Amino acid sequence: MQIDNIYRILEKEVVSYKSPIIDLMRARGNSPFRILIATILSARTKDETTSKVVSKLFLKVKDFKDLEKIDVKELEKLIYPVGFYKNKAKQLKKLPIVIKKEFNGKIPENIDDLVKLPGVGRKTANLVMTAAFGKYGITVDTHVFRIMNRIGYVKTKNPLETEMVLRRRLPKKYWKNINYFLVSLGQNVCTPISPYCSKCPVREYCKRVGVKSKR
Repeated sequence: MQIDNIYRILEKEVVSYKSPIIDLMRARGNSPFRILIATILSARTKDETTSKVVSKLFLKVKDFKDLEKIDVKELEKLIYPVGFYKNKAKQLKKLPIVIKKEFNGKIPENIDDLVKLPGVGRKTANLVMTAAFGKYGITVDTHVFRIMNRIGYVKTKNPLETEMVLRRRLPKKYWKNINYFLVSLGQNVCTPISPYCSKCPVREYCKRVGVKSKR
């Protein structure tokens, strides 16, 4: 199958790309708490910004107790300039309350419970499942949605539909790493506009759906 070839090629190629921040944190053995917080902050934010912010944040906020104690205004200053930082500060402040009340102080390890947490949607929940707990999940962000449609593996209209199709179609052995591979490819080669098709390692398997100009 083509997806098998694509996966094997990307498995070798992505080591030469700059890794997405959450995968970097997973590789370095960061705690589920740190991965959850970083994943919430990374939404609609560039990895470079998220990386700088979490490095600063985790000097002051090391666990849910610290998060509960810190003033929301101070939290806003610490997480600026991530996207929607004021809204995310409010979500982070609610997090320890929900964790304590609903989950006995522990981060849940399944998607249905994770999405009950403030600031956590399906993308974040899937990423926390795989990166923090090593469980099976399919994290579909803009890169996965775009590339899976671009290569012609799926024909979907949004990330949620893409996740559901991939859950039925993608071999489970690929679930944990597919986001890491495709985000790395999307950030470095398969860009939204005018992708670098000439240097793409999986170009022979790509149908280039919707690609109007390429490099």
